[in-house]
Amino acid sequence: MSEQPRQDQLELADHANAASSEQNGTLTTAPVQPGLFPDDSVPDELVGYRGPSACQIAGITYRQLDYWARTSLVVPSIRSAAGSGSQRLYSFKDILVLKIVKRLLDTGISLHNIRVAVEHLRQRGVQDLANITLFSDGTTVYECTSAEEVVDLLQGGQGVFGIAVSGAMRELTGVIADFPGERADGGESIAAPEDELASRRKHRDRKIG
Repeated sequence: MSEQPRQDQLELADHANAASSEQNGTLTTAPVQPGLFPDDSVPDELVGYRGPSACQIAGITYRQLDYWARTSLVVPSIRSAAGSGSQRLYSFKDILVLKIVKRLLDTGISLHNIRVAVEHLRQRGVQDLANITLFSDGTTVYECTSAEEVVDLLQGGQGVFGIAVSGAMRELTGVIADFPGERADGGESIAAPEDELASRRKHRDRKIG
């Protein structure tokens, strides 16, 4: 039997109701995937992506990005826009949270409960996030970190839809490689593959001419 839920006053439950596991049923589920990133390939948290790139990667509008930043729902952890001409820089984890927020909004979850879920996600490292599956019944957001918790939640009828964070991370790693990143420590910018290829073509064209 899994441990009792730790549900706070703002309606985000960390675990499913353990009592529901006593119900009879045949529901089975695959284990939640282990961490997506091995220790030597965790995304570099010093590499950031500008607002327009973050929007395209996460599938949101710039208006949403700006509003969420101004209301502190999802703020850029690498660099905020401070003063004229400065650019926000969003980390891999920031963009992952943007993607999750978009999915929760699309399913009708209130901003109030999304904000609570985001606060919990912020406390986790990238590797920890890969072990989380978020479920919701349309009102409350539940966080499951094991296959047993997923089974308990679904048997209790509390999970209408779910978001496997590891799946969102996999999508993100496949898309983000196509966008240029900037180093927060002032190091050399990380060019997207297409940008590097275009640069080589230009260099070759100049040599031919």
